[in-house]
Amino acid sequence: MPNIKSAIKRDVKSKKENAHNKAQKTAMRTSIKKFDVAVAEGNKEAAAGTYKVAVKSVDRAAARGLIHGNNAARRKSALTLKLNAME
Repeated sequence: MPNIKSAIKRDVKSKKENAHNKAQKTAMRTSIKKFDVAVAEGNKEAAAGTYKVAVKSVDRAAARGLIHGNNAARRKSALTLKLNAME
């Protein structure tokens, strides 16, 4: 545990930011899983709706620096391929 006041503040801030980032990444993964469930059920309309939400959450995570831009592009590409394969 830090003894210096600024180090204590930084430790508290770091823990708070870490929790926030973890929650954002979890929300992104959840939206992707909802899309996967819709695809597995074969429901085209639900898949199309959840696709938009999933892509938006991936873009948001990349913009906030939670995931790398190339990682976001790869995830979005995989989602698009799954959606297009349903037709």
